[in-house]
Amino acid sequence: MRLIPPRLWAMAVLSGILQVLPFPIAGPVPFWRTTFCWVALLPLIWAMLANDKNANPLTFRQGAALGYLSGFIWYLGNCYWIYQTMYLYGGLAKPIAAGILVLFCLYLGLYHALFGALLAAFRSRFGRQSALIFVPFAWVAIELARARITGLPWDLLGIAQVDNPMLTRLAPITGAYGLSFIIAAVNALWLIRIRLRERRYTRPALTVAGVIIVVVYILGLRLIANPKPSPTTATATLVQENLEVGAANTGPQPTTQQFLDSFSYLSRHPSRTFLLGTPELRDTQTLYLVRPRDEEESEANPPIATNLIVWPESPAPFEDIDPQFRNVMSALALSAQAPVIVGNTGFEPSPTNRSGYTPYNRASFINPDGTFDGHYDKMHLVPFGEYVPFKDLFFFAKNLLNEVGTFSPGAQRTVFSTGGHTYGVFICYESIFGDEIRQLSQQGADVLINISNDGWYGDTSAAWQHLNMVRMRAIENHRWILRATNTGVTAAINPLGHVTAALPRHQRSSLRVHFGYEHDLTFYAAHGDLFAYACAFLTTLGLIFSLKSKFT
Repeated sequence: MRLIPPRLWAMAVLSGILQVLPFPIAGPVPFWRTTFCWVALLPLIWAMLANDKNANPLTFRQGAALGYLSGFIWYLGNCYWIYQTMYLYGGLAKPIAAGILVLFCLYLGLYHALFGALLAAFRSRFGRQSALIFVPFAWVAIELARARITGLPWDLLGIAQVDNPMLTRLAPITGAYGLSFIIAAVNALWLIRIRLRERRYTRPALTVAGVIIVVVYILGLRLIANPKPSPTTATATLVQENLEVGAANTGPQPTTQQFLDSFSYLSRHPSRTFLLGTPELRDTQTLYLVRPRDEEESEANPPIATNLIVWPESPAPFEDIDPQFRNVMSALALSAQAPVIVGNTGFEPSPTNRSGYTPYNRASFINPDGTFDGHYDKMHLVPFGEYVPFKDLFFFAKNLLNEVGTFSPGAQRTVFSTGGHTYGVFICYESIFGDEIRQLSQQGADVLINISNDGWYGDTSAAWQHLNMVRMRAIENHRWILRATNTGVTAAINPLGHVTAALPRHQRSSLRVHFGYEHDLTFYAAHGDLFAYACAFLTTLGLIFSLKSKFT
């Protein structure tokens, strides 16, 4: 029996831990911790290309086992917040919540297992050194599979470098996958450096090669168009009501009219205090600013005009078939003379539904003249949050649906146009799908709106992970993103992915932000995940040649 040496198991565990560190854990990730991504895969790759106790190359199964262990640890550390979401906000018993988290990690860990099996196959066919060449291609192929098969491209490796301007220049061309490719390639190059260090001329040759690669990369970036954000010619008011969600919402509930009055007040009276930069990040760019007195509202100085008002996705009981809701929204748009985008529950007549209506997680658009001009229904729903897949099997998850109900997915992406500008809206969880968000830019959106209810995450890492993925969408599309959330992070994000203004989390407030309209179409927005598919194609070719050697 061919056994895996204990040191290889230890390396797989170490790699899983290192993969967690570059991402937010209990708040925004400090820059120094993002550097761990450059060595996070190193122990895992080393282990997969090592030998077993009999000095034989690892088999497919052995490579998959090491990858599976590493993947399980990675998901356990990165997505631990699922446990709190399930028991604290979903109302499930703690053992059941823990069980769901474990099952989640066991399922998604299979992708790391596939990565391990691929490397073992490449090593058996091409040898150790040549197999390292396939590492970045295989890694990107696996990330693409996560997005296309499972529908959960949460925290792709490239997201860890969202603050690295040298790498994010690739995102408008390759999406986040290009950054993942570079990171995985560097991890593989460390091993090439280690394995060849004792050969003659290796050190000078690698040094020269490294310098050439860096110079070519920098020169290539200079040739790539890097448009700067347009001037901030417009303003928007983003509302953050800070409502409790799910099972945590146990206090007395306001009436619908009280909710509407509160949201409307915040829409007309944005906070005079806000953050310049990402909340809770220990950085000199995170500053509190106070508005000048000449901007204060008074009889002699009326409220400053806004070009847009955005209400977040929230647990407030807003329904578009409710005349009270429609009247208040129309009045708000008329008084502000600005369009309003609001998160609400939408209903469409349905003869097959017991209630007679089909519910949707909806963003409604109200014109400055007070008319409801359209809506967008969320297409990518959250499993176990907005619907229960295989409902009969997962009967224990019913408590999760007490607040949001069982939604149906929307049929198509919709953009809203008024005043010569076009707005593209995506809702909460949809922000992790770069290939879907870029379709809004294709449809002519010159600013993107993200409404979200991150209250389900509590004070875990998820809200910050979510913010970084939204920032990557801004870079990929070269668009301003205006983000209104229930509990935070409510922010304006410029086309370079920088948070220009934000509100602290867990505060009832609203934010007046400046933004601009962009009209260019990036390569990624126009063509999507071509780079990732190319990596998947090359990986598949390598696998075919590897398997061919087994049967010939």
